[in-house]
Amino acid sequence: MIAILDYGLGNINAFSNIYKSLGIESFHASKPKDLINASHIILPGVGAFDWAIERLSKSEMINALEKCVFEEKIPILGVCVGLQMFAKSSDEGILEGLSWLDNAEIKHLQNLQNFQNKLPHMGWNNIEINHNEPLFRSLDNNSRFYFLHSYYFHQPDAANVISFCDYGGRFACAVKKENIYGVQFHPEKSHHNGIQLLENFANI
Repeated sequence: MIAILDYGLGNINAFSNIYKSLGIESFHASKPKDLINASHIILPGVGAFDWAIERLSKSEMINALEKCVFEEKIPILGVCVGLQMFAKSSDEGILEGLSWLDNAEIKHLQNLQNFQNKLPHMGWNNIEINHNEPLFRSLDNNSRFYFLHSYYFHQPDAANVISFCDYGGRFACAVKKENIYGVQFHPEKSHHNGIQLLENFANI
């Protein structure tokens, strides 16, 4: 079953409704013991980096999450700020991230070379995808997804980047390391493309 982390951030009901429409079982996990029966985990997130880290820490689920991810190798999908928390730090705050992806940092979009676009990056945009990745099965290159952010996931290890987006500069918008997946866009707000991606994740 898909565990959707309920730590006070993110539209968890949107994920639940999509999985219900697909006939895939999901549940809300708000305590460490809730993760015992999880086959997959979704870490949603909206808002500021430090606030998200604080909320996740107060949920007391980080140790249980790390056991699931690193010992049991359960697939996890971080969404928006959920992805950003996988990094070691963020330009947006002062707290440490989870550091689940080596040397990854969250940078302001204005750090992109010659960036002149409006902020935040809000609305629909195309993504370049790696067709070898099961997360993107049945999705076309340049598929459109919904974004809302002013910071991006800077990942020096190119092998971990599985999708790019261009908004005044090219940046990683989806990453993968073994069973750890993350997307900067919001699949729960991206209509049929987002539904396909969430179904793909359930089948990984």
